[in-house]
Amino acid sequence: MNTVTLPLLGGALIGVAATLLLWCNGRIAGVSGIVHGLFTAPATDRAWRIAFLAGLLGSGGLALRLLPGLSAPRQGFPTALLIVGGLLVGFGTRLGNGCTSGHGVCGLGRWSPRSLVAVITFMAVAIVTVFVTRHVLGGVS
Repeated sequence: MNTVTLPLLGGALIGVAATLLLWCNGRIAGVSGIVHGLFTAPATDRAWRIAFLAGLLGSGGLALRLLPGLSAPRQGFPTALLIVGGLLVGFGTRLGNGCTSGHGVCGLGRWSPRSLVAVITFMAVAIVTVFVTRHVLGGVS
């Protein structure tokens, strides 16, 4: 497979997974909401969440295993920065009432104006962050 085919295949699989979850379970495939529900939802509502997250993690691991050289995880980042970055992502997810999968994949697919604003905000912040990190602070590319 080439560099065009794999992203298209990945995008199609994400779309199919989100559609099937909505059709079969009546749930939005927003990963932050699914994870949050593991801790707050009734016990009877946890099995599908665990299965979805296991499939998400398992498929990524399987792809790395079956498609060597596809994408090697980057290494050498300071642990403190990874922790701060993770906390900032979690804070932003709560602030935006959802993550890129919930707003970007599912919300835009449902023509949600709130999701459109959220995605525009995500993208603008990402563009500014990359510019500042690379060109102002001289970080790694």
